[in-house]
Amino acid sequence: MPDMLVKLYELPEEVARYAKPYEGTPITIRRALPPERHVITRWVEDTFNPHWRSECETALSRQPVTCYIATSADEGGATRMVGFGCYDATAKGFFGPTGVDPEFQGRGIGKALLFACLDAMRAEGYGYAIIGSAGPADFYAKAVGAVPIEGSSPGIYRGMLR
Repeated sequence: MPDMLVKLYELPEEVARYAKPYEGTPITIRRALPPERHVITRWVEDTFNPHWRSECETALSRQPVTCYIATSADEGGATRMVGFGCYDATAKGFFGPTGVDPEFQGRGIGKALLFACLDAMRAEGYGYAIIGSAGPADFYAKAVGAVPIEGSSPGIYRGMLR
C-alpha cells in the first residue's frame, strides 16, 4: 500500500466535527494522557497488533502526546476505549496508526480521530501530513483529499522486522 499525502491547509475549519454523538452513541474524542499508556497500549495490541502498540507507545511518550483516543460511556458511567489515532509515531509528519473497535466501526469515529490528529498537526505548524502505508485509500481520499505518493511502498517500512 502506498503512502498518501494530505494538504493540511485545505482541511475544513469546523472543529465540532469530532465533538458530537456518533449515530446515537455518546463518544468522546480527546488527547490521551501518559498515565493511561498501559491501558491504551494493551487495548491496541489486543484489538489490533503489536506493531501498532509500539507506535502508540512512541506517541504517548511525546510532549505533547500525539495519540488521540475515542471512549464510550455506558449507562452506568463505565468508560471503555473504542478507538485511537496517532501521529508523529513512526516518523515526523506521519499520521497513523489508527483503529476503531470492530463493534463501533461505521459510526464516523475513525473519521473523527483522523480529523482530531490532522487538526493537531496543522496547529503544530505542519503544512502536509503523510498517511503511512494507507489502508483504506478511498476513505482517505474522500475524507481529506489524500492522494497516493508514487513509489512510496514500502517506503520507510522497507526491511521492518516482523
